[in-house]
Amino acid sequence: MKIIRNIKNLKETIVNIHNLGFVPTMGGLHKGHLKLIKKSINRSQKTLVSIYVNPAQFNKKKDFSKYPRSTKKDLQILKRQKVDFVFLPRTEEIYKSKIRKNIKIHRKKNVLCGKFRKGHFEGVIDVIDRFLSLINPKYIFLGEKDFQQLFLIKNYVKNKFKVKVVSCKTVRDKNYVALSSRNFLLSKKNLSTAGKIAKKLKSFKNSLKNNQNFKKKINDVKTKLIEKYNVKFEYLELRNEKDLSVFKKKNKFRLFIGYYINKVRLIDNF
Repeated sequence: MKIIRNIKNLKETIVNIHNLGFVPTMGGLHKGHLKLIKKSINRSQKTLVSIYVNPAQFNKKKDFSKYPRSTKKDLQILKRQKVDFVFLPRTEEIYKSKIRKNIKIHRKKNVLCGKFRKGHFEGVIDVIDRFLSLINPKYIFLGEKDFQQLFLIKNYVKNKFKVKVVSCKTVRDKNYVALSSRNFLLSKKNLSTAGKIAKKLKSFKNSLKNNQNFKKKINDVKTKLIEKYNVKFEYLELRNEKDLSVFKKKNKFRLFIGYYINKVRLIDNF
């Protein structure tokens, strides 16, 4: 496994690789990341994993500083997975040029997470644009837990890069909570609560029928979860998974949630 820390070394290393799989991460690796990596190894000639906590996608400095970092442990994990390359850039490397002003993002950046994290998706798309321009992979592997992010990246890259976006289903813990690096910030009790909320919402989503008053149903379940678990909701919404439009018919829809448990922000979809 080769560790790459600068752009010059990166370009020299991958210049002749035409079937390269790319897995972007912010570290804090878990089984969800490993699923993406295994998929890349199976499909690509070589696999490159990046570990970079991107400051541009954090709308709160405190959130950026608190984000879990475990690079030494992550590198041990990646070595066991037999990853070919790990890109560990410094911010000065990635943002040598100023943040771009002309990046056009799908209008759905302003719903769900985008409504509550101003500038978040602009930061995400900007850094993905920079990574793809540098790496030029054949594939990029992304998880469905960050479904809105996946949707926006797919829409952005399709007309600009030749890369194929490969999505992977959300990986869940034994208590059904979606695996996330932010889970490392939760106590065992809060993790248990997050699992119970996930199970409840999965069951709730499966119970919905076309003739029901969805708005009232959602408000009812939200109220019950707040009362029982003392959590703070940002959103709980039904949206079409094809275009993230407001749900109208029971056809390819998902239930999206963004909420805080003990000041830790979690997202999920079912």
